[in-house]
Amino acid sequence: MTDANRTFEHFFYTARDGLRLHARIYRSNNPAALPAICLAGLTRNARDFHELALHLSQKVEPARDVIAFDYRGRGQSDYDGNWRNYDVPVEADDILAGLTAAGVAHGHFIGTSRGGLIIHTLAGIRPGVLRSAVLNDIGPEIEAAGLAQIRAYLERAPEPKTIAEAVAIQKKAVGDAFPALTDEDWHRMMGAFYDEKDGRLVAAYDPALLKSLNALDLSQPLPSLWPQFMGLGAIPVMAIRGANSSLLSAETLARMQKDHPGLEVITVEGQGHAPLLETAGLPERIADFLARAER
Repeated sequence: MTDANRTFEHFFYTARDGLRLHARIYRSNNPAALPAICLAGLTRNARDFHELALHLSQKVEPARDVIAFDYRGRGQSDYDGNWRNYDVPVEADDILAGLTAAGVAHGHFIGTSRGGLIIHTLAGIRPGVLRSAVLNDIGPEIEAAGLAQIRAYLERAPEPKTIAEAVAIQKKAVGDAFPALTDEDWHRMMGAFYDEKDGRLVAAYDPALLKSLNALDLSQPLPSLWPQFMGLGAIPVMAIRGANSSLLSAETLARMQKDHPGLEVITVEGQGHAPLLETAGLPERIADFLARAER
């Protein structure tokens, strides 16, 4: 099944526990290049990667297939009746199941926020699946204050009636951290976040997902993933940080550079958590990084 423009295929597969999950596959007609596997943020979905996926699969040489996943409870994947399964290790296992179903043994991974945590987890449980990694505004340590801001926003977020209203709400909440975004950027970002159902906008994730956030005690230091990050030491890694990020600190990024001497770092001015990967020349830089990593 493809969309009207035939730019991607809808791919459905079954998780270990029987849940029906979804991914988008962008075909390049270049089987020689390893695929790029895109993993979204906490409440986000595969649509966030549409522009980047088009670039990587159709507009560069070498072109490569791109697989963008919807985690359980997001996008077009089924909701889980047990909210405790909205958990990074479970989601990492889901990604491995999806790659097996798609016949993919390994590839280049691009993870935004939550997606980067899943990459860290894969480095610990299945390092052979990773040929390179792009970590978008995420690292082995998460700033609790930044996560608290995200939780507070999601808990009290109003329900917009239109995308224009959703954009206005989002600008009011986080606009100061994203002065570099254009109106087109804002509309594209919010358009990927919502579905239209029965004439109204509905966020494309299971509301029960917030229970997993509420279960965190943010008054205590969050667990770090430095051992898992060290598991990425044998592969090329690119770290992207929004200059105004509240989740990935400059100090954590500096330690990442120290612990992974080959780390490539990009700081995106005028954006916070997390930079839009289709902006600021990032598609070209990511495509070049993947090509060099493969060589």
